Amino acid sequence: MTRQEAFDLFASGPDRLEAALAGLPREMWQFKPTPLAWSVHEMIIHMPDSEASGYVRCRKIIAQNGVDVDFYDQDLWATGLKYHDLSTETALTLFRAMRALTVDVLQHVDESAWGNYVMHLEDGKMTLAVWLERYAVHVDMHIGQMKRNLEAWKAAGSPGGSV
Repeated sequence: MTRQEAFDLFASGPDRLEAALAGLPREMWQFKPTPLAWSVHEMIIHMPDSEASGYVRCRKIIAQNGVDVDFYDQDLWATGLKYHDLSTETALTLFRAMRALTVDVLQHVDESAWGNYVMHLEDGKMTLAVWLERYAVHVDMHIGQMKRNLEAWKAAGSPGGSV
């Protein structure tokens, strides 16, 4: 994928997410196909949490070339932060706002910054270009999960859903 393709995919993420959600019945958002799988609701709440991590990583890559960055355990966050108790509307608003500001940052970054990197404690060296590609496809990965949840929900007889 070219940098421009990754950028365009990244920039359009919130629109693609909201379009996908519009095609999912609200009554299935709490449905979990298996006890360890995430519901659509949890995936929505995860989006700004992941974006916050990416938001900081992106800026560290640009402004603090070569520093270490940590990771977060998304499954522990989902349970520890009680994702099912949190507002999906607020999460979507926050996700869109953080993504928009990062799009603005990337539009103004110096060409030389694309070679900058951070050292991720799990994944090793991560350049700005690699970072962009990972976050560009993140939304689509979850849209795929949401579609699989919908199919599982239908196969289960479209139950009201339970946490």
